Amino acid sequence: MQFPDDDNGQMLAAMAESGIDLTRELEVDFFLVFKDKRDAESALEVLTQQDEQGELELHFDEEANQWEVIVSIQMVPEYDSLNTKETQLNDFAKEFDGISDGWGVMQHQDGDGEFADDHVHGEHCHH
Repeated sequence: MQFPDDDNGQMLAAMAESGIDLTRELEVDFFLVFKDKRDAESALEVLTQQDEQGELELHFDEEANQWEVIVSIQMVPEYDSLNTKETQLNDFAKEFDGISDGWGVMQHQDGDGEFADDHVHGEHCHH
């Protein structure tokens, strides 16, 4: 499989090389980060009211001293779909003084150990 030479393309290529089946639905976690807890809570509340597909979680990252809203969506990890969703969520997060900080897949199967808990890091990510 060929992928564009950017963060999302490189992550998909690495996932494919490690044996993850990119043709089936996986749970993809999109990370939205906020410096202020109230901003993160407000964003989470609006996402909940919008009935955003998937699961939502609020998490405080002590190491980075920031709040994360994690949006977990069942989807086929296709390049254009990932970019579209990431852009949509980044635009949304900006309304609450936040940013999108990439995505990741928590997929545990043979051959995916290197990427089991990884996500593409944005420039402000401190994971």
